[in-house]
Amino acid sequence: MLIADQLACGRHGKAVLDGVSLQLRPGEVLGVLGANGAGKSTLLATLAGELPPVAGTLTLNGQALAQQSAQTQARCRAVLPQSPSLAFELGVRAVAATGAYPFPELSPRELDALLDHTLQLADAQALTQRRYTALSGGEQQRVQFARVLTQALAGRAPGEYRALLLDEPTASLDPRHQLLLLQTVAQLAHEHQLAVLVILHDVNLAAWWCDRLLLLAEGKVTALGAPPEVLTAEHLHAVYQIDATVLPHPRAPTRQLVCFG
Repeated sequence: MLIADQLACGRHGKAVLDGVSLQLRPGEVLGVLGANGAGKSTLLATLAGELPPVAGTLTLNGQALAQQSAQTQARCRAVLPQSPSLAFELGVRAVAATGAYPFPELSPRELDALLDHTLQLADAQALTQRRYTALSGGEQQRVQFARVLTQALAGRAPGEYRALLLDEPTASLDPRHQLLLLQTVAQLAHEHQLAVLVILHDVNLAAWWCDRLLLLAEGKVTALGAPPEVLTAEHLHAVYQIDATVLPHPRAPTRQLVCFG
């Protein structure tokens, strides 16, 4: 399991976020919310091992993350950055297949079956005859989602810990594909025991699809817990500096609907 204790995150040795303690649990979707500049992407990059912690401890499966090789980390967690870039003229299937690079033991038949599955989950199977660079931004995002799903599911033994770290994965997607992506993420977490951390800007999408929420503001954790505990008018004002009304969702009264302004 990925565990942070009193973690301070920053860039170039300067902390932008302090005092973060969390467990990225299997079978759960943890949503991260906060205003621009709150440190959400910096937190994700630190949890992914791309940035060293400024302070605190960060462990993966009981061992300090910094002591684990990139290969070991890549076999345990997959990362979808905020703006993935690729300038090579690769086909869509080849891009999705890069997620299997940490798993050279996969046979060609196993890889083909896995790609068929992950491209379907990402609704990208109709794009496989095209070059990645010729796709729209939203289409590229769906292919990148297939790539991280490939990495998260490749060669996974029953009960083996795998984590998905997703930085604003819905940003360039239309409403249908936003819902499809988050539905897929929740299904994989709940039915296949993946651990998921997802950064979102849409509070209502987070309220509907996430099991727990982490609110960040002014370099600190404002709230961490189940959506009904976290999504209060007081917490939302502290994070976004705007009034909010929290109502029972008309389609599911046990869930929250947030109206700003």
